[in-house]
Amino acid sequence: MGPLTTIGLPVALGIIMFGLGLSLTPRDFTRVAKQPKAVLVALACQLVLLPLICLGLVLLFQLPPVLAVGMMLLAASPGGTTANLYSHLFRGDVALNISLTAVNSVLAVFTLPLITNLAIAYFLPGDDALGLQFAKTIEVFAIVLGPVVLGMLVRWWKPAFADRMDKPVRIASVVILVVVIAGAIATNLELLLANAGTLALITVLFCVLSLAVGFAVPRLLRVGRAQSVASSFEIGIHNATLAIVIAQTVIGSVEMSLPAAVYGVLMFFVALAFGFLIREKKPASVAVPA
Repeated sequence: MGPLTTIGLPVALGIIMFGLGLSLTPRDFTRVAKQPKAVLVALACQLVLLPLICLGLVLLFQLPPVLAVGMMLLAASPGGTTANLYSHLFRGDVALNISLTAVNSVLAVFTLPLITNLAIAYFLPGDDALGLQFAKTIEVFAIVLGPVVLGMLVRWWKPAFADRMDKPVRIASVVILVVVIAGAIATNLELLLANAGTLALITVLFCVLSLAVGFAVPRLLRVGRAQSVASSFEIGIHNATLAIVIAQTVIGSVEMSLPAAVYGVLMFFVALAFGFLIREKKPASVAVPA
């Protein structure tokens, strides 16, 4: 594996997670207590329904074992900061998005290794080298939460600097995401081309189902519309970069990162189309200032 994988990917993810930390305050975690129903429903969809839906798709499509584990790793990855942008565009509760991303990123430190290890045990029995044992789980912890905590500390210490850096870091995050995905695809182009049709179809289906579940389940349980929109994008837009980094640098399998790479390209278009599908036909009334 070249420098892109061993050095570039963790640094890229570090910048993205640092950017997330810059936008967070302790209030984003305590806000959960004010909207417990919306948060609990969204987390149940993310942590229980999504892995089950993904498992069903993987079995239906009969993916090769390593790609199947890659899909499950993607399903276990928390929402990314891109979800906030889509939620803002389509009148979702962005504050709820930020809280969900914050809570989900902490929970993912425990749930991601668990789901990934179960997937490896099921699809690749006997291949213990690929599992996320304790040392690798600590690595996931450092990759996910280390930069977030650092970003939060910078915001607490220098709030004006954090505000100024918000936009540049967001732009850098998108650029980095594109570079990471391009690198993952270029590294394993032959394998990707051999599975392109299958991976494109399963990742699009997974994205559509994730968005639909994230919107429909809260609505059925009488969660507010703006909160349901936020939940939809939080659950439907995964942190593809995190899945790629864990597959390539922690687990050591470029092949396993391919589902996340394909998903990372297609999710932008799928989420945009879904947003237009669920948007209210009449714009919400806006109070005119006196």
